[in-house]
Amino acid sequence: MKGSYDVKVWNRRVQYKFTIRRNLTILRGDSATGKTTLIDLIASYQANGAHSGVSVQCDKPCVVLSALNWEQNLSLIQNSIVFIDEGDPFVATKEFARAAQKSNNYYVIATRASLFNLPYSVTEIYGIRNISGNLYEGTKRLYSQFYPLYTIPSKNEKPDLVIVEDAHSGFEFFSKICSDHGIQCISAKGKSNIYPEIVKRSHNEKILAIADGAAFGPEIERVVALRNVRSLSIYLPESFEWIILKSGVIPQRISIKNILESPSAHIESSEYFSWEQFFSAILIQITNDTYLKYQKSTLNPVYLQKKESEKILDVIAETTSAFLSPIEPKQ
Repeated sequence: MKGSYDVKVWNRRVQYKFTIRRNLTILRGDSATGKTTLIDLIASYQANGAHSGVSVQCDKPCVVLSALNWEQNLSLIQNSIVFIDEGDPFVATKEFARAAQKSNNYYVIATRASLFNLPYSVTEIYGIRNISGNLYEGTKRLYSQFYPLYTIPSKNEKPDLVIVEDAHSGFEFFSKICSDHGIQCISAKGKSNIYPEIVKRSHNEKILAIADGAAFGPEIERVVALRNVRSLSIYLPESFEWIILKSGVIPQRISIKNILESPSAHIESSEYFSWEQFFSAILIQITNDTYLKYQKSTLNPVYLQKKESEKILDVIAETTSAFLSPIEPKQ
């Protein structure tokens, strides 16, 4: 499944309107914030249709998956938006991650815990809030919407240490740039290692963490919490390959422009569990048999040349001129 989908769910008392853009969307928040109400409405409509008093409007079927026989039931669901309520522990298992990866569905998961087996994006973690209310047929109806929990304000500050998630091409690039600026740079060798790498550093060090935002969602809560006690900033592009594609280093084609403007229209969820995988595949494909040939394992030296590296740095500078982009939860 690919594309973005507008969803509208309503009854006499409440209305939800939101857009699903990726295969994995996470709903966070304390109890009584509307997550379970939304999923209960969809479940009621799924069971009883119009007789439920609920209306659901979407170009794709919206279904609820519960814990009972979830594997068997999921195997029967195709090209749908699947909603899962908090309290269903199977969503945290490796078995569910494998089943979701093999499917062609999108998933909206309500949870108060990070799901470390799922590569969801930082930009697809939402809370739910009421934006207005009015009388509808004598009953007060609340209008609710999703809002992103994390924003990325800019900050210009030279770090003492840069920690890069990647251990290969991305790290090679940032290591060279940091060396040129007299900054120490290390590889965390994986997104789950960024948190412990930060924790073991001195509280006085100014640290910049760089990771692929397309899959960093499970880590963001505990990493952001460190900003209360550390001088920590975070830069989260979709991926290093996305930066290169956006930089103009690759001779621009209409296809690249269209992909960057609307990735969801081009990324088939059954082929790419995370957008970072797609951007890597596209970059490798379009640079094959050219002097810009890209490999994830080892960086082509051409990307470190002055002209090419400056274009890549220009993309980073759109966020911050010092590679710094702290993320803060919205209030």
